[in-house]
Amino acid sequence: APVRTKMPEGTNINSDAKLMADFKAKVDDYLKLRKSVEGQAPAVKKTDDPKQLITAEKALAANVRAARPNAKRGDFFTPATQALFRRLMNPAVKGPEGPENKGAIKEDLPQPKDVPFQVNADYPRTESLSTVPPDVLRALPQLPPDIQYRFVGPHLILYDSKPNMIIDFMLNAIPPMSSKEQ
Repeated sequence: APVRTKMPEGTNINSDAKLMADFKAKVDDYLKLRKSVEGQAPAVKKTDDPKQLITAEKALAANVRAARPNAKRGDFFTPATQALFRRLMNPAVKGPEGPENKGAIKEDLPQPKDVPFQVNADYPRTESLSTVPPDVLRALPQLPPDIQYRFVGPHLILYDSKPNMIIDFMLNAIPPMSSKEQ
């Protein structure tokens, strides 16, 4: 068995930075995987035909699913990452800017019953994508283009816009909004 050395006292301040780096590394790995399967889908010629675009999107989604057959909830949002994200988002939703930020989130907020909370699931075309306020985005690790944080009710999803799919989600990311806030 490998020898485990005990961490020196006072080093846990870096655990947040490590969690952020791990999360970003997982997103980067996912992106590499998606790019590797993008080449397998038939190339889409520049088109405005929604049917062709949806067909290409669905083909890419199928390839991504095939490439991550064991993908599961918590691959990106581990329990430790979830705790960190809640703590990081807290000032944005509970602080002085809270009402404004919650208002922005609520503008296009889909309801949890309308979105499948399933890794590798298609995001429903009929549902809007929530606005994620800049204060919340600044609090969380920056994402590459195409990969987005989105709220569904109080839950946070990690969304890939290219194949239009949910790649992970965390429940109760922010406190549920009271009826007067909705």
